[in-house]
Amino acid sequence: MSGRAEIPARRRSDLLVLGAIALGKLLLQLTAITRYGYFRDELYYLASTEHLDWGYVEHPPLSIAVLAMVRAALGDSLVALRIVPALAGAATVFLTGLIARRLGGGRYAQVLAALGATLSLVFLGTDGYFSMNCFDLLFWTLAVLVLIEALDSGSPRHWLVLGVVLGLGLLNKISTLWFGGGLLVGLLFTPHRRRLATPWPWVAGAIAAALFLPHVLWQARNGWPTLEFMRNATSQKMAAVSLGKFLLDQILSMNPVTAPLWLAGLLFGLFARAARPWRILSLLYLAVFALLVAGGRSRASYLAVAYPMLLALGGIAWERGLSRPARAWLKAPVAAAMVLLGLPLIPFAIPVLPVDTFIRYQKALGLQPRTEERHRMGALPQQYADMFGWDEMAALVARAYGRLTPRSRPAAGCSGRTTERRGPSTCSGAASGFRAP
Repeated sequence: MSGRAEIPARRRSDLLVLGAIALGKLLLQLTAITRYGYFRDELYYLASTEHLDWGYVEHPPLSIAVLAMVRAALGDSLVALRIVPALAGAATVFLTGLIARRLGGGRYAQVLAALGATLSLVFLGTDGYFSMNCFDLLFWTLAVLVLIEALDSGSPRHWLVLGVVLGLGLLNKISTLWFGGGLLVGLLFTPHRRRLATPWPWVAGAIAAALFLPHVLWQARNGWPTLEFMRNATSQKMAAVSLGKFLLDQILSMNPVTAPLWLAGLLFGLFARAARPWRILSLLYLAVFALLVAGGRSRASYLAVAYPMLLALGGIAWERGLSRPARAWLKAPVAAAMVLLGLPLIPFAIPVLPVDTFIRYQKALGLQPRTEERHRMGALPQQYADMFGWDEMAALVARAYGRLTPRSRPAAGCSGRTTERRGPSTCSGAASGFRAP
C-alpha cells in the first residue's frame, strides 16, 4: 500500500514544483507589465474590439473576442491587457514541464524543461503584451501534450480533444496549419503512420476544420484580405533571411543558454532508441523549420511555438546523461548555470529596466538593436521603440480634430480623449495602431 500511495504523492510533488516555476515566470512578467507604454499592436487590437467579426485583415477572431471580454470586465489599462498573456505564458511553462513528465522524464527533466521555457527570450517577449501570439504558443504546447496522449493511448477521446484544440488554435492564428502539416509529416515517417488507417486523426482534422470554417467563409465574403496582406508583408515589409541567419536567430531568440537543452532534445528525439516512440515530435519541428526556411523571409519568432516539445525532450536527454552516479553531482550546477547565465539577457525580452538604464546596459554589452523588418532602426529594439509616442500622437489627432469645422469632421469621429481607467481611446488605437496591408 505504501508504494501505491507514494506514486500519487510524488506526482503531486512534481506538479507543485512545476507550479512554482510557472509562478516565477508569471512574477517575472508582472515586474515589467507597466514599465513602458502600449505596444502598437495592442492599439490595433483595442480598435478591433469595436468591430467584432469572424475575421480581420491580419488574423482570425479569437484573440479579439478574448480582448473584448477582458475590456468589458477589466477595462483596457496596461495591467488589464497584459495580465492575460502573462497567465498564458505561465500556463505554457507548466505544460512544457508536463510534456517532459508525460514523455517519461523525472523531476529533473521536468524542471529543466520548465526553466528553459521560462528563460526563453522569445517566450518572454511574446507574453509581455497582448496579441494572438501568446495564445498561439499556448495552443501549440497544449496540442503537443494532447497529441502525446492520443498516440500513447489510442483513445478516440484524445483525438477529439486534439481536433478542438487545433480548431481553436486556427481561430486564433492561421499558422496553426503548420502544426497540422508537421503532424502529417511526422505520422508518415514514423511507425505512428498506422494511426492514419484509423478514422480518428481524420476526425480530429474535420473538427478543426469545422471550427475554422466561419473564418474561412468570412475571408471568402471579403475577398481573401489576409492572403493579400501576407503577400504585401512578404514583399514590402519583411527582409530576406538566409539559412545561417535563421539558425543563428533561433539560438539568440530562444536565449543562447537554452540552446544546449533544445538542441539535445532535437537530437535525442531523432536518434536515441529510448525516444523512438516520440521521434514524431522532432520530425514535426523539422518540417515546420523547413517550411519557414523555404519561405526565405520568415521571422525567427515564427518557429518559437515548436520549442516547448524540444525543451521537454532535452530535459529528458540531460537527465539521462547525468543519471550515472559519477555525473549526478552535475545536475544542480547545470540547472543553476542555465538560470544564472540566462538572466542577464532578460532585459532584451521584457522592459525590466528604465529606458536610459537599458540603453546604457545595451551599449555596455556591445549589442545593437536589429530587426527582421525594414526601416525600423533606433536606439531601442523595435518591440520597445513601438511602445512610445502614442499619447503624443493621440493628443495631436485630438487637436487636429478640434480644429475641424462640424461639417468637415468625419461622421464616425472621436474626441481622442483618454482616461486613467480606460487607457488609450479607440481614436488613438485606430489612428496609430492600425497597420495597413
